[in-house]
Amino acid sequence: MAKTIKIIRSPKQKGPLTKTLLGEFIKAKRTQLGLSIEDAALLCHVSKDTISKIESGREGIRLDNALQICSMLGIELSVSPWE
Repeated sequence: MAKTIKIIRSPKQKGPLTKTLLGEFIKAKRTQLGLSIEDAALLCHVSKDTISKIESGREGIRLDNALQICSMLGIELSVSPWE
């Protein structure tokens, strides 16, 4: 029997993006898509451990992996212009 995935609501962003907040966004999107960590890892071409580390805001994550996961899950990141 397949494990049920608990859907998590998207977090509210108050202030700058942090690694913890990015992890919360990724976990929310993954669960909203009905993907397990294993399925998301296969879809995003990264290891299950990488997804887990990012979702929990742990140290040692490569930026290219985080960007790859965001892209594959349909999460758009942007940088606002500054003066």
